[in-house]
Amino acid sequence: MPRTLGGGPDAPALTPPRRKQPQSTASPLKNLPLIFISVVALYGIGIVVFQHTHLSGTHPDMAALISTTKDNFVALEGFAESKKKVRKATENDEGWMFTDPGGDSVLPLEVGGGSGGSSGSSGGSDGGSSRSSGPGAVIPTELTVNFLKPIDKAPGAPPEPPLSSSASKSRAPEDFLPVVIPSDINFRWAHRAREGSAAEDTTIITGYRIVVRSQAKEVWDTGKITLSDEQCVPDSVAWGGATKPEAGQILQWQVEAWDAKGKSSVSDWSRFAVGPEEDVNWTGKWIVHPSDMDTFDKKKNGNSQEECQLWHKRRPLPLFRSKITLEDHDNIASALLVMSGLGSFRASFDGVPLTTSGPIDPPFTDYSKRVSYRGFDVTPFLLDAEKEKGKETNHVIGVTMGSGWWDHRPVSGMAKPKLLPRGPATVIAQVIVTYSSGTTKVLGPTGEDAATSWQVARGHIRESDLFTGEMVDLGVLGEMEGWDTLGGWTYVPNESHSLQNDDPYKEVNKWMRPVEYHTEVTGEERWETMAVRAKAKERVDAIKWPKREKFAAPIGRLVPNEIPPVMAMERLTPDEVHDLGGGRWLLDYGKAFSGMLHFDEGMPAPFIPEEGKYPRAHGFKAASAKEDAFATVIYGESLEMTTGDINRVLTAGLGLHDGGPRHVSKKEGQTRGSYCFPDDHDDILSQKDVYIVPKGSDVKLFAKARQSHFTTHSFRFAEVCCSKQPPKNAHALLYRTAVTEWGTFDSSNVNINGGYELVKNAMASNMLSVQSDCPHREKLPYGGDLVADSPAAMHYYDMSSFYKKTVHDWMDAQWENGAYTETSVWQDLNDYAGIGHGAGETVWATAPPVLTVRHMQHYGDIALLKESMAGHVRWIDFLDKYFEEGMHQKGYDDELEEYTSSKSGLGDWLAMRTRDTFLTHTAFYMAAGRCVAYVARKLGMKDNEERGMALAKKIQDRIAHLYLTNGKDNFDPPKGSASFTPGPEMSLFSRIVPGEKRCVVLKNWFRRSGHTWPGSEENMFLKAVSEDDKEAMAKTGELTKRGSQMSMGWSQWQGFNEGIFAIRYALKTLSDMGFHNVAVQKAAGFGMATPEYMMRHNATTMWESWWRSEDLYSRNHPMLGALAEWMASSAAGVSHYPTTTGGRKMLFWPRFPNSAATVKYASATQGTIKGEYAIAWRFEDLPASESEYDSAVVKIRIRFVVPPGAKLRQAKAFPDLAKAKLAAHKECETRRKRRLGFPYSWEYDRTKEQWYRLESGKAIGTPCENHLFDSSLDATQWGSEEDITGSLTDPKDVPIKAGLYEIVIEHYQLEKEVEGTGRIGNIPEYYERDADDMGPFCKDESAYEWQIDDATHII
Repeated sequence: MPRTLGGGPDAPALTPPRRKQPQSTASPLKNLPLIFISVVALYGIGIVVFQHTHLSGTHPDMAALISTTKDNFVALEGFAESKKKVRKATENDEGWMFTDPGGDSVLPLEVGGGSGGSSGSSGGSDGGSSRSSGPGAVIPTELTVNFLKPIDKAPGAPPEPPLSSSASKSRAPEDFLPVVIPSDINFRWAHRAREGSAAEDTTIITGYRIVVRSQAKEVWDTGKITLSDEQCVPDSVAWGGATKPEAGQILQWQVEAWDAKGKSSVSDWSRFAVGPEEDVNWTGKWIVHPSDMDTFDKKKNGNSQEECQLWHKRRPLPLFRSKITLEDHDNIASALLVMSGLGSFRASFDGVPLTTSGPIDPPFTDYSKRVSYRGFDVTPFLLDAEKEKGKETNHVIGVTMGSGWWDHRPVSGMAKPKLLPRGPATVIAQVIVTYSSGTTKVLGPTGEDAATSWQVARGHIRESDLFTGEMVDLGVLGEMEGWDTLGGWTYVPNESHSLQNDDPYKEVNKWMRPVEYHTEVTGEERWETMAVRAKAKERVDAIKWPKREKFAAPIGRLVPNEIPPVMAMERLTPDEVHDLGGGRWLLDYGKAFSGMLHFDEGMPAPFIPEEGKYPRAHGFKAASAKEDAFATVIYGESLEMTTGDINRVLTAGLGLHDGGPRHVSKKEGQTRGSYCFPDDHDDILSQKDVYIVPKGSDVKLFAKARQSHFTTHSFRFAEVCCSKQPPKNAHALLYRTAVTEWGTFDSSNVNINGGYELVKNAMASNMLSVQSDCPHREKLPYGGDLVADSPAAMHYYDMSSFYKKTVHDWMDAQWENGAYTETSVWQDLNDYAGIGHGAGETVWATAPPVLTVRHMQHYGDIALLKESMAGHVRWIDFLDKYFEEGMHQKGYDDELEEYTSSKSGLGDWLAMRTRDTFLTHTAFYMAAGRCVAYVARKLGMKDNEERGMALAKKIQDRIAHLYLTNGKDNFDPPKGSASFTPGPEMSLFSRIVPGEKRCVVLKNWFRRSGHTWPGSEENMFLKAVSEDDKEAMAKTGELTKRGSQMSMGWSQWQGFNEGIFAIRYALKTLSDMGFHNVAVQKAAGFGMATPEYMMRHNATTMWESWWRSEDLYSRNHPMLGALAEWMASSAAGVSHYPTTTGGRKMLFWPRFPNSAATVKYASATQGTIKGEYAIAWRFEDLPASESEYDSAVVKIRIRFVVPPGAKLRQAKAFPDLAKAKLAAHKECETRRKRRLGFPYSWEYDRTKEQWYRLESGKAIGTPCENHLFDSSLDATQWGSEEDITGSLTDPKDVPIKAGLYEIVIEHYQLEKEVEGTGRIGNIPEYYERDADDMGPFCKDESAYEWQIDDATHII
């Protein structure tokens, strides 16, 4: 940790130890750790300072000061939601982004018409008179309301499907429209610099103004808010109008900002809608197909509770529709359709889809507590119809339903979705028309009375399930064409009715009145019943509820969508199409992701294989029995090594499979007889879509097939069967929650780049309204995964809305006794590993407070702290009451005298070493106290602050006492061996190790070594590989002797052994404490337990385990993905300052490698809610021979916003970075198409039953240089060169004006990296040193204790 965290201008100077090698020919800056703190500025706007270790006439040891830093400080335009916006963002992204100068507090504002913002000092209002005074240097951008912004069109949206001839010609204005409630409206925005603007004009924002309007009518104007030199633009501005907006309004808003010279610029207009605030504000009621409601009524279903049978009675899924009449078109301001549907829904208006989202809409929550609703602007449909037809017009609302998480197939396996609230497919909706006068009118509210005109029928989706897939009846789809238009409308008698028969297929296309959703089960009853089951409440203390005849789950309160929907973010073309014979076609899309196929031109007509024998899992017995025609699609991420077919085992839903062809992990037929297991899945719960044309219908109807809508599959490969030709234009749609992507990383090292891509692809696959563990097997949000990977996720994406919703999910899940759960909706999965009484495993259950703190650091949302604080206090109340008792029951004695190996707990999950479960349990109890103290400090709650700090310190001291009693100073438990994880790395990173012991614990950490690995797949691999290949692997150290046999092994220092938490602790601790070169060696390592090992086996997403698995562990799992955040923050050197809030202060800490053989260049961008930061560096004057990369004297060129170094020069004006970005992106895409990334793979020859190495380049890992080194910037006009070497002896923060900078460090001496005792050995070069010779960072007194505002090191 750099001294700057605890120090300021008056902090004591550090005197680093002298190098042991002479430096006469090298740069005096050779060993300077380049540590910069951006106190606020991006893209040249604001103030940036840098600080460095004080040099006292000596040269510090390079390893001790951090030798390896590869970073780029790049400005990347924010995610644009449509092609139009992409072009616009690119054209206007002309300079560095901005982060406001000043402290971390949020400012209150005195604004025209009311106040906004939060706590702090005030700014003055100039009234509402001033408008843009000219082209200012600072342009407001990235406008969000409640962290949300409109999405014009999803970037991967498929072509519009064929519509009925009676469908409207109008279209919805956007794919996603943010909806807020009147009492909660908060505006946020970032800034960028205008191309060609002078740097000095962008240093501060002198004022801002917000204008909100409805059509052309102004609703609220803050007037110009003048900011003094000491003030900054607030993190957010709350609605401050004299009156609150009304539900139904669709509003536009704009920001104006004034630069340092008092000139202003305005943003583009953005939009949001205002929805109903409370359930009582809804006129509509939840409605259901009457037959579906009957299945949750014991009297009507013969007292049956046979779930599978009842579930089948609710198939095919229903369609809902309503006809609304608009009599008065005069002065319509807007028309807002607000709607939700359980399980999932897709809305249409006059036959036109209103959005391309839908697989999981609404987002996954505990639907008995909280259900999200969407808002759609249908104004164009009403206004266009009025022009065409006169005064009175009729319109049709349509709703297509899927099962989602609400009414999934009632199977259970590794997850237990049967514990989730369940009910029949149900819809609530209403149209709110707002007139220019401000009055509103509600049309078409859902209900069962005659006035609503709502109808329901069973439709074309026979089955829909998140874990298995979808069945689409193309015959019904054709028969019901136009059902959601006036042309397809039919009259239905007013009485609600059903056909009263046991065959739901007879209700297809039979329109009837719906009934209102009804249940006798209350929310309190359901919650208490679950609490008793979870042992969070004693049965004797629970209410004895009566037996219920109507037993559907209660539905929770309605809230607007808190996050963007799950949308198609990429549209991919297959890399290859293989003919597997027998009518099977294998489509390879090059990488794994979540989504489904989209057949742009439909599917080819299928044929029946010889003798009616379909390939495994492609059959459909029910259709074959009726002689229906059908086509199937099976999805998977990898190919089964012994058959070449898609490996369905690794993607088996809920882990329900029989082990596949090899039956290694499970016996053959193990799943036979599983409850409600689907037919035709051949003992493996497969990802499978089926398209059906009934007997007697024209097979040309297969041309109408497009995609499944209410499921997502995890796949790289798709098998289509059975047709004579492959489908034409079969694209794949990559679906994820549509949050903005804003982080990047690149370097010259293929292995490091590949690791970054593996994590990114896995993260994207698992963002389906919750951050899940794997996108096929469980799909659940686990707390431990969030603790481990949220820093990486916040690097890749703007997770502001997503993680706020996540904390809300856990708030809903918290038991009355204060216990937090393992997953955000209780699933009774690993409660055995917790301390009882309903609590999840301690690490997993502490995710909510940890995530709250990280959210504050990145996004500055005081409101979330206020909402969640009471729950976090209840959590430490719970731990104070039950922790010691629970630990004793699990066998942990007070002094750990009997603790020699892992006990109950999950700990550093899937580590290669022994998991120290006592340490992780206890350390996260400490973290809970720290989190409460942190939040209390921000909220001014002194008592809770002191309580949290005292609790955390007490636990910290206890850990230190126990883990230093063995006298070895290795921070292992008293009776444990030096093999536990995550002892030293977590305790150093989290400031648990006492200050006087930090250097010696660090030193002894390097005594650790790796070990051979007896994994079954690895051993089988070695038995099926040639002797020549084994000899080659042995020469590199990848194979070593284990007894008499050669064995693979895992490395401590040239690969990974750490579990999901220690990965981050190890990499960050090494980099922050002066041994970045070792961290780079770990990330760039090869062989088993590295990203390189995964890529050699054709991985495109991170695996669940470091070892290979063909039938058990997931191959699309971001759990081990913490290394990605390290790449940007340490390998590249740009991160949030530990004590910042809302991204106001950034830390730039570039560290360069000892040897150019490891990394020759690197770059990163980091988005924040204030703007984007970036840095790029490269070695220059490298020798022609790579053999000299360990010894040459070279030059380093750095381009970024604010760096220190030898010579510095500033661009006179902001260059055209947009042009540079486009050029660099094009060059990178060209390189990726040339497959210049990872160079080979291991393939299995099924005829020889032998593995062989295939030299074949891949796109993954392709090195690309950053746009800051694009040739288009060679013409940049630089200011005079300034020598700032002299200022490096001054330990004070040095402010530097905003701008684009370049630094050149001359005479940088390359040297060989430390090798230690081999790949699985230790590093005596470090542990044989004296503790006092371990560099200055372990002696940094500011890092001795955790500081209350430090969010980075809270755990």
